[in-house]
Amino acid sequence: MSQDTQKQRAAAAAIAHVRAGTVIGVGTGSTVNYFIDALAAMQQRIAGTVSSSEASTQRLQARGIPVLDLNTVEELDVYVDGADEATRGLHLVKGGGGALTREKIVAAASRRFVCIVDEAKLVAQLGRFPLPVEVIPMARAYVARELRRLGGDPAWREGVVTDNGGHILDVRGLCITDPVGLEREINQVAGVVSCGLFAQRGADLLIVGTDSGVQSLEPSGR
Repeated sequence: MSQDTQKQRAAAAAIAHVRAGTVIGVGTGSTVNYFIDALAAMQQRIAGTVSSSEASTQRLQARGIPVLDLNTVEELDVYVDGADEATRGLHLVKGGGGALTREKIVAAASRRFVCIVDEAKLVAQLGRFPLPVEVIPMARAYVARELRRLGGDPAWREGVVTDNGGHILDVRGLCITDPVGLEREINQVAGVVSCGLFAQRGADLLIVGTDSGVQSLEPSGR
């Protein structure tokens, strides 16, 4: 079965977590695109959406789904987004599409974060996928030196400017045994806008599309 089919299954399952009359957060990426397509069938039942990227905004609006400014919304009921890597503890690496900062903001503003992925994204430990770090352009070289000090091998994603005007460093070689601690440490480096670790505020529910259906995971203790 194709990876696209797994993504479609995870996206379709997330629709069940969208409550009528609420404003929802919508993330970015190929799996989220399937979610947006599915959401179009129930657009009259929701009050609107807040988007994490210009690309998702365009896709939502093309399907007639209202997109609101986050500053006009008190709270989002649920945020649906994908991930580049996810663990069973619901720690994530995100930012392959370059929208990590806005994704992190929308996740923080949401009551519940539902992450949708295909089976290949589920890993025992984060770090195989290069960790994206958004930086202020003038700080790119300095932040890269600090990331090397942390054991990483950062590479500038040349030619890419984020929706916020930032640059992205993709960091390889990190052994991420303490996602919460590493996220905190990277965020404290001057010039970092945000990093692609979603561990301090991870997902509340992980929906994994598989060949046989979907698997739903919640952190232990919740």
